Amino acid sequence: MNKLVFFLGPGGAGKTTLAKAVAARRPAAVFDMDILLRPAATAIMTMHGLDPDDRDSDEYKRLCRDLGYRITMDAALDNIGLSSDIYVVGPFTKEAADPEWIGRELARIGRTLEEVEVKVVLVGLADAAMFRERLEGRHSALDAWKFAHWENFSASLGPRTVAWPLPPAQVAKIDNSHPDRNVAVAAVEAFIYGEEATV
Repeated sequence: MNKLVFFLGPGGAGKTTLAKAVAARRPAAVFDMDILLRPAATAIMTMHGLDPDDRDSDEYKRLCRDLGYRITMDAALDNIGLSSDIYVVGPFTKEAADPEWIGRELARIGRTLEEVEVKVVLVGLADAAMFRERLEGRHSALDAWKFAHWENFSASLGPRTVAWPLPPAQVAKIDNSHPDRNVAVAAVEAFIYGEEATV
């Protein structure tokens, strides 16, 4: 059975970068919520006369947030049982706080946590200043709201936890602050694959 690995954390932590870097070394498909939702979110926000690049406001969350997670999980769950591992990328803030969420998701395809190896990579950075630096460095219009409301956004940058009933060994907190990305990539690969990890 392939692995279902979640890369969770705030915007700018480097979730997608880490997932893609490990996927470049392993047979894995990356399902990034931002990418999967983007066409629908742009259309929905535009139809409501709102900023199509907004990904953080209350209006966006009301109109698009849950749709994004549904699209992402439907795509990921459809790949359970194939040869490639599945990397799912997104904040998943509300979902990670619900102990029963992962069980309900797997039940949609008739599976349980006993049948699917679920792992969680909680990606973070040293402090809010580093988050801001990383966000500025990616030059994305999708981050404009974050900068305009930095005080509110930065309050969400603390350490993350996951309430799902997983053994502690299946959850890893990864500090992605090191300037050499390979340091975090190696840590993530070792966590996911253990002794299978490449040197």
